[in-house]
Amino acid sequence: MRHAAWLLIAAVACAQAEPVPYRIDPAATRVHFEVQHFGTSTSRGRFDRLDGSIVFDRAARSGEVSIEVETASVSTGIAPFDSALRRDDMLAAQAHPKAYFVARRFAFDGERLAGVTGEFTLRGISRPLTLRALRFGCRPHPTLRRELCGGDFEADLRRSDFGMTYGLPFVADRVRLLIQVEAVRD
Repeated sequence: MRHAAWLLIAAVACAQAEPVPYRIDPAATRVHFEVQHFGTSTSRGRFDRLDGSIVFDRAARSGEVSIEVETASVSTGIAPFDSALRRDDMLAAQAHPKAYFVARRFAFDGERLAGVTGEFTLRGISRPLTLRALRFGCRPHPTLRRELCGGDFEADLRRSDFGMTYGLPFVADRVRLLIQVEAVRD
């Protein structure tokens, strides 16, 4: 009996040391942005359509994140502003309908996930980007009976790095990204 218990414990430990795939829940995941407008206030918006997956190996402290965002789904709550953001001199949503974030470097502070570093592609231009983890955790989902992982992340980028110089310096170059993500184990 003791031998069987140890085998079960060993099997569970090995299973936890393997990469686990998760599917991003688009209904519970959002990418928000903030940019200072005329040095007086902050303009905010979000992208409503995205998809992606995560592979996470807790024991190895590694994984892969792959997210694609539909640039035409930008929403600020102001239709004329949304149209302006979709133009060729801003998001270029028609020529570049998707933005991508692909990451394979996970950073930890003790046991806590501290960040994910990868490459962000917008308007066909790729640059390194680190998403800092404000919080992250995994728990059993109460109705799906599968594990749910999620968290809040933030990052800063310069829009000029992606060829978006319209409105500078009246509209700031620095854009703050705020990402809320939930993913369900496949």
